Amino acid sequence: MRVLLVGAGGVGTAVTRIAARREFLSHMVVADYDLARAEAAVGALREHGDRFSARRLDASDEDAVRQVLAEENCDALLNATDPRFVMPLFNAARAAGTHYLDMAMSLSAPHATLPYERCGVKLGDAQFEQADAWERSGRLALVGMGVEPGLSDVFARYAADELFDEIEEIGVRDGADLAVEGYDFAPSFSIWTTIEECLNPPVVYEKDRGWFTTAPFSEPEVFDFPEGIGPVECVNVEHEEVLLIPRWIDARRVTFKYGLGDDFIAKLKTLHELGLDSTKKVTVPSATGPVEVSPRDVVAACLPDPATLGDRMTGKTCAGTWVKGTKDGSPREVYLYHVVDNQWSMREYGSQAVVWQTAVNPVVALELVASGAWSGSGILGPEALPPRPFLDLLTEYGSPWGLREEG
Repeated sequence: MRVLLVGAGGVGTAVTRIAARREFLSHMVVADYDLARAEAAVGALREHGDRFSARRLDASDEDAVRQVLAEENCDALLNATDPRFVMPLFNAARAAGTHYLDMAMSLSAPHATLPYERCGVKLGDAQFEQADAWERSGRLALVGMGVEPGLSDVFARYAADELFDEIEEIGVRDGADLAVEGYDFAPSFSIWTTIEECLNPPVVYEKDRGWFTTAPFSEPEVFDFPEGIGPVECVNVEHEEVLLIPRWIDARRVTFKYGLGDDFIAKLKTLHELGLDSTKKVTVPSATGPVEVSPRDVVAACLPDPATLGDRMTGKTCAGTWVKGTKDGSPREVYLYHVVDNQWSMREYGSQAVVWQTAVNPVVALELVASGAWSGSGILGPEALPPRPFLDLLTEYGSPWGLREEG
């Protein structure tokens, strides 16, 4: 399989290190707006010969992306950029006749008058508007195929297929005990994306009501995470699983809650109150005259690059899906989970735990598509495909998953 990887940041670089060990990949073009970053990712893989190459590419330039896909004879585009670039990459892949995978979906917009009650534009709406066109193309757009969304959706499908007869609630729960030495505030994932998902109105799904929104950080609960992480307070956050899972799985309620912590929430609220979460450009003075900048981009520029924090980071991160329902007439609750220890991911791959955990899942998915174990056309979420091949291959990658009976 020949793949165009767009984005050579922390997750993209981790993708290259994971994919380099797998034989299904014949060639990966690593593209980034910053050519030096793409070249650095490729340069670290010299022992893998000519299977990787670097190119400069503007992810917002749909025509340029389509041209590279054609020139490089790519079978698939893997989007490892932030959600701002989903639509041009998504459109370019369809125009070029290639498969498409992403780890975050097209952006939402709050309801104009009732943002904490009703949905406006939902995550992924712009993509699903093209479902018929993708179906006609005969190509697969596998959306939300990271860890959350992604592996969490695979867990939901597995639970529905093998563990439950009826499902009352599917709740994705994410928590960690990671710490970064020397920093009071150092997010382990893109702050641009973190602000987007944490400060937007969270979406909840209920079968008799459909999708609706609440206030940010609503419905706090303490969830006990496995493998020594322990209890973490989790709150509602906007996330793709709530928009994807109900499309393919019958559940009365679907939620997503993230373990952020009081200090992290307070800092996000302060950014919002100061307007520093805004993506709307403002004019500021500079040595060469007035320039326009996005406040959120300034915040991102002032914080350390998450990809560089691995050596200072300790602890584990856990992504998982809690499911409540019935099996054979009896109530059942389970938590399906995947834990990555930062010490392990740094030792084995040189990537910090959060970016590695995100990156491994699209590589597994690409291998399944390449082998034919996963197939289809149109726009599909991970829960639309058989879960067993994915979970077995994830274990083969040396990163097993777990199942804990609750109650």
